[in-house]
Amino acid sequence: MQKIELMAPAGNFESLQAALDNGADSIYFGVEQLNMRARASINFTLDDLPEIAERCQVKNVRTYLTLNTIIYDHDLSIVKTLIQKAKDSNITAVIAMDQAVIMAAREIGMEVHISTQINITNIETVKFYAMFADTMVLSRELSLRQVKKITEQIEKEQVKGPSGKLVEIEIFGHGALCMAVSGKCYLSLHSHNSSANRGACKQNCRKKYTVIDQESGFEIELDNEYMMSPKDLCTIDILDQVADAGIKVLKIEGRGRAPEYVANVIKCYRQAIDSLEEGTFDKDKVVSWMKELEKVYNRGFWNGYYLGQKLGEWSVGSGSHATQKKVYIGKGQHYFPKSQIGEFKIEAFDLSVGDTILVTGPTTGAKEVEVAQMLVNDEQLSKASKGDLVTIPLGFRIRPSDKLYKIVENKVEA
Repeated sequence: MQKIELMAPAGNFESLQAALDNGADSIYFGVEQLNMRARASINFTLDDLPEIAERCQVKNVRTYLTLNTIIYDHDLSIVKTLIQKAKDSNITAVIAMDQAVIMAAREIGMEVHISTQINITNIETVKFYAMFADTMVLSRELSLRQVKKITEQIEKEQVKGPSGKLVEIEIFGHGALCMAVSGKCYLSLHSHNSSANRGACKQNCRKKYTVIDQESGFEIELDNEYMMSPKDLCTIDILDQVADAGIKVLKIEGRGRAPEYVANVIKCYRQAIDSLEEGTFDKDKVVSWMKELEKVYNRGFWNGYYLGQKLGEWSVGSGSHATQKKVYIGKGQHYFPKSQIGEFKIEAFDLSVGDTILVTGPTTGAKEVEVAQMLVNDEQLSKASKGDLVTIPLGFRIRPSDKLYKIVENKVEA
């Protein structure tokens, strides 16, 4: 069994570094517009491409630029500029849906991956796109049995991409799911003239709805008013079955989510994939990983359609069901490398010995640590308040731009 490539989302440099620090094999990201998270995350700029490539190359991590929206004629020059800049910056591949993007990348010899927006569901479609791409993301609605049939046929029929290697199959492994087939939704365009297929989704499906009989005026009773908001996909408990399906790449959704989400989810799936390879994957570890995954943003979990389920499972409320949340309390001031001590200015609330803190920054990524001891205004104390300068022993470097958060329990409404 070939080891699965773990692909991490990055909506900014904080998340990028968090992914690198926690064991991602590859990173996917968007640049400004023309990607499916154009308005859901900060996104990078063209000028960021060399730094993205450089940071990832140091850790032998592959880089994928997402250009997977609908493309119009007036976008074509931008597309060519983006792809050329990506190639010049040594970005590994482009994730594409539109044939114009696919051809533009192929013309300059850049590797292409086919986006889930294409909705590949059978081997013949794989054969067609093998003329252009080495990696393909299958439709999210397929079962693992259907996925396995496709990967077996690729092997049996020796379906190869432009590189001359067998086509690699990628699937989504964790994160938000769209109510529409493989993300092709038109609700946002209809209600707000803001196209989800251009990266400008207004999240209509995440709202609460009522259903009214127009003839009688009676409201139809529903078990769940969030009838279009799917729970988040989670496959860590069935990862052995996912691996058995023959997939080569496991994609974690979350370019619009916080860096601590990326750090936590990538860390858990890295451990799970390594456990599979080592033969130590078991139920006790799954329980532990699930508890960790529940700490960060989620809408509840289900296995998607992978086990043959025909209907979706819907979230029971708005927002996150995470068991923990972060509270901003201050920012970095200075780092003392010899003693490995970080200095912070407390700007809100308080901080006590025993608290868990989260430090985030473009270079730092997302680091969590428990406060074992601290100096408050150069005095050994157990509590710091707004306005205090605190120094804390850390196992990592901080920067003046870093933000300091306290991790607290989050009460989730049933």
